[in-house]
Amino acid sequence: MIFKKLIERFSTDIAMDLGTANTLIYIKDKGIVLNEPSVVAVSSNGGRVEAVGHDAKKMFGRTHTQLKTIRPMKDGVIADFNITQCMITHFIKKILKNNWFVKPRIVVGIPTCITQVEKKAVIEAAFMSGVREVHLIEEPMAAAIGASIPVNKAEGNMVIDIGGGTSDIAVISLSAIAYGESVRVAGDAIDESIARYMRINHSLNIGIFEAERIKTEIGSAYPLLGKLSTQVKGLNVQTGVPTSTEIFDEEIRLAMQEPILMITAVIMKALEKTPPELSADIHSNGIYLTGGGALIRGLDKLIEEQTSLKVYKPTEPLLSIVKGAGAVLSDYEKMKAVCIN
Repeated sequence: MIFKKLIERFSTDIAMDLGTANTLIYIKDKGIVLNEPSVVAVSSNGGRVEAVGHDAKKMFGRTHTQLKTIRPMKDGVIADFNITQCMITHFIKKILKNNWFVKPRIVVGIPTCITQVEKKAVIEAAFMSGVREVHLIEEPMAAAIGASIPVNKAEGNMVIDIGGGTSDIAVISLSAIAYGESVRVAGDAIDESIARYMRINHSLNIGIFEAERIKTEIGSAYPLLGKLSTQVKGLNVQTGVPTSTEIFDEEIRLAMQEPILMITAVIMKALEKTPPELSADIHSNGIYLTGGGALIRGLDKLIEEQTSLKVYKPTEPLLSIVKGAGAVLSDYEKMKAVCIN
C-alpha cells in the first residue's frame, strides 16, 4: 500500500482522447498539454517514423514514393496497430520528455460502438507505449463529465458527441450509460461528402484536408443569415490542370446533407428508445452537443428543430472528452465507476 502511494505520488498520470482526427492529452494538475492531428509519416522502406502530428499533416498528400502519410485511426478505432502505438509513444515522450521516473497511468476515451477486440487493441497499444495502467472510458461519458453534467445523479442527461470517426449518442444516469446509440458517420464522412460533391458537380478533385478546411470556413447544417464563400483549389479532372473556383455556403450545406441526416436519424432513434422516466428528464434538461461536430454552424439549431428540445454546447466542445477523462484521472478513486471494467 505504501509502495503504491509512492508510485502514485511520483507518477505523471495522463488522460488521452485518441481521436480519428486529433489526439489530445491532459496531464494531472497541468491541464491540456497536447492537441495534434492523428497523422504519422513513415518511410516506405523499413517503416521508420519520420514525423507525427502537425509536422506529418503538413506532408499529407505531398510525399514522394519513399514516404507515406498515414491516419492510423479509422472510424474511432485503431486501423494500423503498429503506427498507432508509435504515435502514442511519440506523443507521451513529447509531453513527459525525460520525466519517466515512474511509468504513467492513462485514461483513454473510446467510442461506445467498438468491439471487445478493438478495446483490447487500444489497451495493448497503450501498454506498449510504456504506461503502467490503462483505463478506458466511453467518449459520451467523458464528454458529459467534461461539460460539467452531474453524471452521478439519478436523472437522465443526453449527450451527443460527434467526433472525426463516430457519432455517439448516450443517455447517462447514475454514472453509467443507460441507453446508447452510435454510428460510424461523423466529421470524416462529412469531409468525404464535400470532396465527392466537388468532384461530381465541379469536376474538381480535392484532398480530404482541403474538404475539412471548406467545412470549417463555410460549412453549415442550417441556413445562415448572410452568405459565406471560399476559394477551393484542386485538380480539374477534365483538363488535368490545377485550378480554383469560388464556392458558397448553400452548395456546401447541400454537400453535407446526407451524413448530417444520418446523424440526426440516429438521434431520433435514441430518443424513441429511451425509457419514459429518462425521456422526461431529457425534456427538462435538454441535449448536450459536444465534439468537433458541435462546431458546425447551425447543427444545434437543426437538432432543436427536429427534436423540439433545447440543445446546449460547451464553450470548447472539442475539448470535452479530454477534459472529462482528465477529471476522472484527477480523482480516480471517486470517479472510477464511470470507467469500463
